[in-house]
Amino acid sequence: MGTKTIGLREEVYERLKARKREGESFSDLVDRLVEERRTDWREGFGTLPDGAAEDLESAANASRKSTAAALSERRDKAIEALSSGSDVSVDGEPEDDCR
Repeated sequence: MGTKTIGLREEVYERLKARKREGESFSDLVDRLVEERRTDWREGFGTLPDGAAEDLESAANASRKSTAAALSERRDKAIEALSSGSDVSVDGEPEDDCR
């Protein structure tokens, strides 16, 4: 197998050297780093750190309750306005009579 010579900036060389394991050649190091980058992006997809799933679920439930309450309020205002004969806009507020 042949070899190639490459040029590296000094700071890149130092960073690579710091990652090099004992007895590992630079070729082995680069090969290892490239393999680490080849991992399938789907690996671990959907996993959360400990406790994060519960926090996310709580936030989603709170958001659902808030949204449901706001929609119920808008629905009640619209029903009230319609039953009293008022015009109702999209946001549930009575519209001015522009006729």
